[in-house]
Amino acid sequence: MWCWFGKIRDFHKGSGPVNFPNTLTLIRIFFVPILVAVLVQERITLHWDGVIITNDLIAIAIFWIAAATDLLDGYLARRWGQVTTIGTLMDPIADKLLVSAALISLVQERVAPGWMVVLLIGREFAVSGLRSIAAAEGFTIRASELGKTKTFSQVVSISLLMIAMRHRVFMPWAMWSLYIVAIFSIWSAVAYFLKFWRKVDISVKQRSRHELLHAERERRRGLLADRREARLIRRRERAATRAARMSGATDSPPSA
Repeated sequence: MWCWFGKIRDFHKGSGPVNFPNTLTLIRIFFVPILVAVLVQERITLHWDGVIITNDLIAIAIFWIAAATDLLDGYLARRWGQVTTIGTLMDPIADKLLVSAALISLVQERVAPGWMVVLLIGREFAVSGLRSIAAAEGFTIRASELGKTKTFSQVVSISLLMIAMRHRVFMPWAMWSLYIVAIFSIWSAVAYFLKFWRKVDISVKQRSRHELLHAERERRRGLLADRREARLIRRRERAATRAARMSGATDSPPSA
């Protein structure tokens, strides 16, 4: 199996940003509309070896496969040394698309409370905006251990909610897990904002210091230029004065 992964790595080694870990991220984005279609359809039923497979089980399988690609792409990117800027930016976007699509679909199925889904998705948009501003400032806010814990708890909670679509006995467990997700989401968001604020504060102070130093250098250059210009003007005036005196001495008549 690792030999197979090695061949994939060698195949994508020279392809720039479109390497195998980034391909897994794109596949996770591709799973999003499929997951929504399966979740909102209630008439999907498959029969396999006497076992009835309903749409909630298919949705759980799709969701778990997509979540597995999230773990695999990050591991392979670090192991193979294929961490790219586009992968760093696309990976959290793919995660948020997958989680948001699943939660919104569960609200439509009247399994998840709408106010909590709005809170969770709002948190995701806020952190995404934070990452965009941080990227514009020249640095990247990477996922912390608290954020990874939040992601794992989201996978567990969404899986329980999907199971509770047909098996209501799991609903209390699903709701408790959703509350845990909300706690971790708010906690990690506060941690991200504090980290961002410190970095931006340091960046702004450094930029202000550089601007002040540049302004001071420009002021000194201006003063030196003014002094040179003043000395040049005085030299020209003295030269003109000497030339006038010499001209006056030459034009005066000789004494008797």
